[in-house]
Amino acid sequence: MKRVAGHRDHEGRLAQLGEAIRCHRKTVGLSQEALADAAEIDRSHMGKIERGERNVSVLNLIKIAAALDKRPSELLGSAGL
Repeated sequence: MKRVAGHRDHEGRLAQLGEAIRCHRKTVGLSQEALADAAEIDRSHMGKIERGERNVSVLNLIKIAAALDKRPSELLGSAGL
């Protein structure tokens, strides 16, 4: 039987995704504010996403990926998810 991930597992995965987003953002030379603007996400929310403090909705993941010229699957894959 597959084990259901606990709260701490989710926190770790959110941190992994946030780090992947930050890494891609820095690779393309965008500031956090510029990425937030391009993705039409509040700058403070983007910071919380990158720090793994907020769960990313599918729609926001799609917007972030588009702003980084990536597919959502690329962000998830680089996060090891």
